[in-house]
Amino acid sequence: MIFTRWSAKLPGTQRRAAARSDRAAPRPAPGTPAVPPTAAPAPSDVPAVADGVPSAPTAATTGSVPAARAEHTDPAPAQDRTPATLPPTVDALSVHDILGTIPALVAVVYGPEHRLAYVNGAYASVFGPRPAGHTAREAFPELDALGLLPLMDQVLRSGKPRTVKSRKVPGGAGGDRTRDGYYTFTCTPIEVAASGPAPDPEVACVAPHKGVLVFGAEVTDQIESAERLRASEARQREAAVTLQRSLLPQELEQPDDLCVAATYQPGGTDAAVGGDWYDVITLGAGRTALVIGDVMGRGVRAAAVMGQLRTAVRAYARLDLPPHEVLQLLDGLAAEIDASQIATCVYAVHDPNEGRLVYASAGHLPILVRDPDGTVHRAAEPTGPPLGTGGWLHTSGSVPLGPGSSAVLYTDGLVERRDKDIDHGVEALERAFAGAAGAPDIVCDRLLRSLGITATHDDDVAILVLQHPARTGHDAELFHNAALELHGGTEAAPRARAFASGVLASWRFSPELHDLGVLAASELVANSLQHGTPPMRLRLRRTDRRLIVEVTDGDDHLPRRRRAEPADEAGRGISIVATIASSWGSRRTPGGGKAVWCEFALPRG
Repeated sequence: MIFTRWSAKLPGTQRRAAARSDRAAPRPAPGTPAVPPTAAPAPSDVPAVADGVPSAPTAATTGSVPAARAEHTDPAPAQDRTPATLPPTVDALSVHDILGTIPALVAVVYGPEHRLAYVNGAYASVFGPRPAGHTAREAFPELDALGLLPLMDQVLRSGKPRTVKSRKVPGGAGGDRTRDGYYTFTCTPIEVAASGPAPDPEVACVAPHKGVLVFGAEVTDQIESAERLRASEARQREAAVTLQRSLLPQELEQPDDLCVAATYQPGGTDAAVGGDWYDVITLGAGRTALVIGDVMGRGVRAAAVMGQLRTAVRAYARLDLPPHEVLQLLDGLAAEIDASQIATCVYAVHDPNEGRLVYASAGHLPILVRDPDGTVHRAAEPTGPPLGTGGWLHTSGSVPLGPGSSAVLYTDGLVERRDKDIDHGVEALERAFAGAAGAPDIVCDRLLRSLGITATHDDDVAILVLQHPARTGHDAELFHNAALELHGGTEAAPRARAFASGVLASWRFSPELHDLGVLAASELVANSLQHGTPPMRLRLRRTDRRLIVEVTDGDDHLPRRRRAEPADEAGRGISIVATIASSWGSRRTPGGGKAVWCEFALPRG
């Protein structure tokens, strides 16, 4: 069966034919409105008119089968729809309107005199309105006060932008006129093509017009935040320095035979102070311990470790141990306190009777000693590793320190520099120490200045200076020494009493102090004769503040004070000495043996 004749009448056939005709029709060029072509209706397509009213189209009049209700098309024609509105381009925006809405300060000037062309509302709200056409010196007194006019000249000449940061503007903090504001100003060169007359008739029209755009961004909040941060850091640093100084000696002990001064200067401007410390400890019998150390690292933890080590040093010093034994005890303690913290330390003991400085060093810088003739040399004995490393037996060395000599103990912050070897710093300190005369506190200040230590130095510095003055004249009359060798036997005790009585009488002590001194010498000699071994010696020493009685022998057994029972015939000698003397003690001597001593304080004046 052939359907060609009826295919145009079937439902859907007309739609497929229309689609084919649309695809075959030429498309309009881009950018031209798509208007469907109009054509005169065919006679068969024109509806019949009855009495001037068109009749409804029928299948017979249209020559096609009506489409189903679901197949009806949109009654609104496509050409009647309004296209969507496109946003304006950047070229269509007004620069004047843009600059007027931003909160930053904006001013535009032109020409070599920087004549005013424009200021935005933010600028006018801070500095007030400005008349156009006037020179910058007339229109911008505030910029002149801020130092921006020379900067604008540079920008105009060089064609390169310039920026000045954080300039203070009185009463210019945003909308709050009661608060000072801070602005960062950027001056940028601009060029405007000569499309019209010059902005100011008094200025010749030169194409292009060159000018400067001044842009001021408010940074008040940033500046105030930075100031608050600096104030907080300053408070934290002050607290840290206070903690550090509270752990140091508040007042140095002043020995009879030495003049001592020390100084400590925290490094940098941050709150992380270091662990440098120093101390002076009087041991009795005229001997003095001098300590300086440095805990590696910075901060409260280093300061806390330093405080514990300093306390331990004072406790061990009371045992009157040799320097290397003190460091041996400190080594184990440092490892127990904090295995991650390493400290260096020098512990030295000065004995005026020997005229030497006996010391031990745990990884610390060498002691510098200046002889009476001005020669400076280092204490060259070998040193051990820092405290806290363990597994090392420290040893003691000695260096002469007689009358007229001086010595300086210091931390690495005084001589260490990032760009130089530390030996160069020690050599510089030697030269400075050789020419640093005066009292110990003056020497400390001169060493700081000579080594270039200022408040901005990036490391903590501790210095301890000691001098053994050479006394002459009246001062020399206040310091005396007398010694007697004891060979044992029954005549040793009477000889010791007679010697002590004669010496104390020649020193013109009061009868009461004379008798106490003779009694103490007799008891110490008797104790040595009973419990010690030769060689034995009685030594009497007078300073400007005390009388010292000391007995040495070859036995290293240290006496101790004990309560004697009523029936005991011995054991009361040390108790008697401890009762009548200001202080007493005992220690082992370096060559073997011991020394037992006691002191009597002399009346003032």
